[in-house]
Amino acid sequence: MRQLLFLFLKSITCWQRLMRNLKGKSESDIHAERIVSGKAWDEFCDNLKVAGAALHYQGTPLDAYNQAEGIRYLSRLTRAGLEAFIEYNDPAFPILRRMVHETVKMGADNPDNYYFNAQIDGSKFEYRIKGKRNTVHYFGFFTQNGDYGSTGGMAPCGQLDHHQINYEPDGSFEVILSKKPRGKNWLKMEDATGLLIVRQTFFNRLEEIPAELHIENLNGRKAPDPITPVMVDEGLKKAGLFVGGASLLFSRWTNGFKKHANTLPLFDPATSNAAGGDPNIIYYHSYWKLEPDESLVIEVKPPGCDSWNFQLNNYWMESLDYRFFTVCINKASAVCEPDGTVNVIVAHADPGHPNWLNTCGHTEGTMCWRWYRLQEGENPVEPTCKVIIKDEGRRTKNASL
Repeated sequence: MRQLLFLFLKSITCWQRLMRNLKGKSESDIHAERIVSGKAWDEFCDNLKVAGAALHYQGTPLDAYNQAEGIRYLSRLTRAGLEAFIEYNDPAFPILRRMVHETVKMGADNPDNYYFNAQIDGSKFEYRIKGKRNTVHYFGFFTQNGDYGSTGGMAPCGQLDHHQINYEPDGSFEVILSKKPRGKNWLKMEDATGLLIVRQTFFNRLEEIPAELHIENLNGRKAPDPITPVMVDEGLKKAGLFVGGASLLFSRWTNGFKKHANTLPLFDPATSNAAGGDPNIIYYHSYWKLEPDESLVIEVKPPGCDSWNFQLNNYWMESLDYRFFTVCINKASAVCEPDGTVNVIVAHADPGHPNWLNTCGHTEGTMCWRWYRLQEGENPVEPTCKVIIKDEGRRTKNASL
């Protein structure tokens, strides 16, 4: 579905370019006409209507509760898309901003992460990030070829984490983003590089202090140009593509997860990387579905790794509301058995277990387990899952059917 959408939009672009050449009009002329006529806005609204297909994608729950969350999800993606591609879309003056956060969620956003994104352009500019370490457990910089509004995915380009950085005595540092190595701390870009992602991972979100970060263009002007019809028209196209592409992509993922509900198999690393995932993380994406008297018990003995975490999401792959409820657990917060084994309980009500995760009124959704940066010689371990039925009478009845 997502590939068909991309091919359709690409064919439209090629056709528009051909007609423009035949009419002898410049690209700027066409964008100006589209803005003045209102066609740019109309097409953006049409693309939002197309994105609504995700609400009725194959396998999607059609009850009012899940559909209401789905509409809110699309509204959140719209807000994120407009901010990314209209408000903060100038790679000459990039801004590190939180595209995904407490009220904009997608793709199993990690409650233990503090995400920053910035639009960049590896074909035109070089950049410098100035920062200070502070106390967050982990932070890493990742350049991606493409961006969330492009049709070609987001292939990994360069990466640099806090273990690799050379710091000044006061904990400050500088990172240079360029195509060729520069400075003490270098982050690779290529001509196709269009996005910088910064991931900061907490052990304890309430106590740790995120790194202080600022990005600047090393060869740009001191002030941005005024807004142009080209910028707005192209920004609306990208925003519409982002809303439609992201919602359909993750709807397809969720529908696939339902085939192995209440288990946690390994997720394909190539698929994860193409969607902007961290190549240092091993993901186990899946689906959970529980009756009112059921709970899901997950057991695993973690391998040696920098960290791990597990989280609950709704159907739309949005993390559940971690501001008010315990919906995720990690290496630092989990209570382990004497032999190092971890048992996590997913249930609608508190069973009195220290590793209980709250379903927050949901009866189904998606879930994700992550191993972060395995130690040398360690292998990933697939967690085992078992559904426990509290009502033994119902268990016996089901077994006899």
